Amino acid sequence: MALKNIGILLIFAAIIFSNPNLSNIYSVKPTDIKNPEYFHKVVDCQYACPAHTPVPEYIRLIAAERYSEAYMVNWESNVFPGVLGRTCDRPCEPACRRGRVEEEPVAICRLKRVAADNKGDVAAMMPQGPFAPNGKKVALVGGGPASLTVARDLAPLGYEIHLFDEQDLGGGMMRSQIPSFRLPEAVLNEEVNFVLNMGIHTQFKTYVSSMRDLLTKDYDAVFVGTGAPRGKDLNIPGRAEAAKNIHVGIEWLASVAFEHTHKIGKNVIVLGGGNTAMDCCRTSRRLGGENVRVVVRSPRKEMKASPWEIEDAVHEDIPIYENHVPKSFVVEDGVLRGMTFEKVQAVYDEKGRRSLVPTGEPDVFFEADDVLVAIGQENSFPWVERDLGIEFDKWETPVLNDKTFQSTLPKVFFGGDAALGPKNVITAVAQGHQAAISIDLFCQGETLTNRPSPYTNLINQKMGIHEWIYDNDVTTDIRYKVPHADKAMTLKDRKKEVELGYDPLLGFKEAQRCLNCDVQTVFTESRCIECDACMDICPTTCITFTVNHEEEADLRQHLLAPALNLTQDLYVSDTLKTGRVMVKDEDLCLHCGLCAERCPTSAWDMMKYFYQVTKAGNQCRKIG
Repeated sequence: MALKNIGILLIFAAIIFSNPNLSNIYSVKPTDIKNPEYFHKVVDCQYACPAHTPVPEYIRLIAAERYSEAYMVNWESNVFPGVLGRTCDRPCEPACRRGRVEEEPVAICRLKRVAADNKGDVAAMMPQGPFAPNGKKVALVGGGPASLTVARDLAPLGYEIHLFDEQDLGGGMMRSQIPSFRLPEAVLNEEVNFVLNMGIHTQFKTYVSSMRDLLTKDYDAVFVGTGAPRGKDLNIPGRAEAAKNIHVGIEWLASVAFEHTHKIGKNVIVLGGGNTAMDCCRTSRRLGGENVRVVVRSPRKEMKASPWEIEDAVHEDIPIYENHVPKSFVVEDGVLRGMTFEKVQAVYDEKGRRSLVPTGEPDVFFEADDVLVAIGQENSFPWVERDLGIEFDKWETPVLNDKTFQSTLPKVFFGGDAALGPKNVITAVAQGHQAAISIDLFCQGETLTNRPSPYTNLINQKMGIHEWIYDNDVTTDIRYKVPHADKAMTLKDRKKEVELGYDPLLGFKEAQRCLNCDVQTVFTESRCIECDACMDICPTTCITFTVNHEEEADLRQHLLAPALNLTQDLYVSDTLKTGRVMVKDEDLCLHCGLCAERCPTSAWDMMKYFYQVTKAGNQCRKIG
C-alpha cells in the first residue's frame, strides 16, 4: 500500500515537472521586478532614508572624486547635504548591508559631508530664476527645513512664495538648536541661501500671531512648518523658587545660539537622555561648566540620544547617571543648591513593558548652580484660532492626512515637527517634499491622492562580456574613524567644530566599503540552463534552485541557507524547464556580480536601479 502511494506521488510530481504552468498553481508567485518598490526595498539604505536619497549613487561619485555631482544628487533629495552630513540621525546606517556581515555600516552620513566639503561652485547647477509666474501665492509659516523644502520645490514652478519667521535668519531649529561646534554657521547659511536665492519673499523678525488674519490675505495655500517650539518643563518641589537657574533646554540653546547667553554655573545638571540633552551638556562645558552631569530616569541603553552623540559627550568628560528620577530642586535662602533623585531600577513584564521601581536606597543629592531641562518637546499653536476648521487632537497636534499633510481646512498644510510631532531634519525634509506635491496639486485643482509615481530606471552595467562599469570588488576594510579636533581646543570655543570630517583620501577608502546595493542581480528565466554555476560560486549562499512551495514560510526553510530575515524579500523566478524555481535571498546578497560573471548564458545580469521620489510638478497637467 505504501509503495502504491509513493508511486502515485512520483507520477504526480512527473506531471508537475513536465508542465511548468501547473507547478505554480499552489506556490509562491514569481517576483514582480517591474514594481518600482521591489528593487527600491533592496537598496536598504535608500529605503530607510525618509527622503529616499540615492545613497550608493552619490557614494560612487565620491569615490570618483566627482564631488559636485555627488552633492547635487544629495541636494535633489535632502536639500541640506552639508547640514545633514554633520547632524543627520542616520536612519540609513542601521539598514546598511555592511552591518549584516559582522562589520560596521558604511559611514553614509559622513560621506555626504565629503561631497559638501569638496564640491565646487554648484549654484549654476541648481534651478535658475527668475521663474515664469503661475499666478499662485503660497505662505510659509516658519523658516525651518520643512518650509525651506516646500519653497525649494515650488519656486521653480512659478509660485510666489512668502516665508514668515520670527528669527533673524532662516534655518529654524537647525539654527537655534544645533550648536555651532556640530554645525558651523557658514555651512547652514550657504545651504539656506541656496533656497532663499530662488526669489523667496522673506519676512524675518515677523511673528505670525493669527492664522485668521493670514487666511484673509490672498494666499492660495498656507504651509505651517513651525516645528515643536515648546520644551517640556518639570514641575516638582522647588521649581518656582529656583526659576532663575532652571532653564528649558531648547530655549537655552536658542539663547546661546543668538548670543544672549554667554556663561553658565560651574556645577550643571542636565535632565534628559535625548540629543537635545547631549547638546545642552556639551554646550555647558564650553560656557564654563566644569562639573556637568547628565541624569536620566531610564537605563542608559534606552536613552533616545544617538549613540555617537552619547559617545561624544562621554569623550568630553561628561558622566551619565542612569535610573535616577528627579524628586526636588534643593533651594537654600533663595539660591539653587542642587537636586535630589530617587534611585530606581527598570523592571519588565512578560510583554516587555517597562516600570521604574524604587530600589529602596537613600535619595541621591547632586550639587548644581544651574539645571537644564531637556526632557522633550511639544507642539504649540496659540496663534491658530480653534474656530477656523483646523482640527486638533487631544495632544494639540493638527489632524492631518499623513500622506498629503493636508489639514481639515483644505488650503492649510503642515509639515516637519509641526505636523506629526518631533523627529529630525531629514524627516522634515521628506514631509516638505510631500506637502509641496499636495500644495501644487491643490492649487492646480487636482486630486491630492492621485500622486505622481517615482522616477525609476534599470541600466545594464556591462562594458564587455563580464566587465562592469562599477567597481564590484568587495573590500574587507573596517569603518574608518572620523578625525576630531583636539578636545583642549574645542572646549574653549563653542564655535570650534569638533568633527573634522574625512579628507578626500579617507573619503575614497570609506566609499569603497559600499556594496553598491543599487546594482541589482536581474534574472532572465528563458536564458537559464540550470547548470547551478551561479549557486556554486555565490559567496554567501544566497541563490538556490529548488521546487516551489505553497507558502513562503516553507520556501524560506528549504533554501541552502534558510532565509530568516522576514523583512527582506525573496526574489523568486517563474518556473524553469525542470519545474524548479530560482530563489535568491535578498538579505544575503552582496551585489558582487560573481553570479553574472560565472553564468555561461547571461541569465544573470547586473543592472543599476535608480529611484528618485517625484517632486512637485512632475505630473501631467489638464489641458484646456
